[in-house]
Amino acid sequence: MYDITIIGAGVSGVFLAHTLAEEHPDVNIHVIDKGKPLVERTCGLQQESCICDGPCDRYIGFAGLGKSEGKFNYTNDFGGQLGKKIGEEATLSLMEEVDELLCSYGGDLVEKYSTKNEKLSKKAAQHSLRVFSTEVRHLGTQLARGVFQSMYEVMSERLTFTFEADVTAVTKENGRFSIDTNHGRFQSRKVVFATGMSGGEWLKSKTRDLGLKAGETRLDLGVRVEMRGNQLDAILQETFETKLHYINDRFSATTYCMNPRGRIIRKYQHGLVMADGQNQNEEEPSQNLNFTLFVPRYFKNQAEAMAEAHRVIGGINQGQDRIVAQKLGDLLAGKTSIRLDSEVIHPSLEAEAGDLQNEVPPLYLEALLEFFEALEGLLGEKIDCDTILYGMDSKFYEAKIFTDKHFETELQGLYLIGDCSGETHSLSQAAASGIYLARCMKA
Repeated sequence: MYDITIIGAGVSGVFLAHTLAEEHPDVNIHVIDKGKPLVERTCGLQQESCICDGPCDRYIGFAGLGKSEGKFNYTNDFGGQLGKKIGEEATLSLMEEVDELLCSYGGDLVEKYSTKNEKLSKKAAQHSLRVFSTEVRHLGTQLARGVFQSMYEVMSERLTFTFEADVTAVTKENGRFSIDTNHGRFQSRKVVFATGMSGGEWLKSKTRDLGLKAGETRLDLGVRVEMRGNQLDAILQETFETKLHYINDRFSATTYCMNPRGRIIRKYQHGLVMADGQNQNEEEPSQNLNFTLFVPRYFKNQAEAMAEAHRVIGGINQGQDRIVAQKLGDLLAGKTSIRLDSEVIHPSLEAEAGDLQNEVPPLYLEALLEFFEALEGLLGEKIDCDTILYGMDSKFYEAKIFTDKHFETELQGLYLIGDCSGETHSLSQAAASGIYLARCMKA
């Protein structure tokens, strides 16, 4: 019998388990994950496409998405609603603890930087743009692996891990939970679901079996942009990157994952292939800058959100790893791109030149062009017509299930944290929710 069983060894589960083990060594903790230990997660290290027979190592296993780039944004401006749930000051304080913990395991090998720029914020407001600011500790993939592996080595001496576990049922009877897996049945007084986005279908199934109802689901879709490296120099003089938000009465749009001198790569998730960004430290730097402009939409349930993602992105993929790209100048002229390379911008991803108007729903192109118009006002110059637009990128979210201020569901003793709670959408807020819950459970 365990005191607490955590299902999911992603960032939220890791920080929850670590905090419990550090502050309450008498608590008997069990962590179960569908994936592998971090040292065995090899997919994506030497090749672009997935080579996994089962669940992809890139997304599932110890540290979850924390080992992928390891970008921790410490802010309430974006990345979830944890600040609204537990208080903004409390959230920022917990994120400071997250950073201190990362640094104690070697994360301080990279400097933390800030994107805050008051002068830029005031100027952006004149062009209907809002600048989101954050402090950032960007570990990069290799350092993130080292940090989380060091955490695992300490934690494995204090608690029990069960990897490559398929949890087939979670039930509650006589005040205790039974967890059925391919490794046998485990029992626990309390259970925490910390499965993140990768466990979305599993979470939906198990919460339904336990009588918990899910609410609306958010889905972000957007065009990945690759522009010449100095295009945004006017606003990046004092910061490595920035996050811009544009809103009108029809939609809101936000830049995501801005990578100066970074590259575009293929991202494989939920059976879809998307254009994602990679920072300059991951591979040979490019001479370009890339980001995605995401437009959020809300659906009645997760099934509808996923169906839309598969309709749009799956339609582009055509059952393969097809990604279509177009030059901005060709989009504005209403003509199909024949080639993507130019003297100004060399594409960092091999994609099919084409016409995004035949591939991407109008909403996302309208949002992009209106955003570019506002951005041109802020920059004081035109966006280069050779800028390359890739269709498409996506960010997935869990359907929201009710939890109280301590992340406990309506079923006593069952908790949801991290992205599967619907409250956090970033590594930093997911980690903070883990620390927070560890203290709530023992309060």
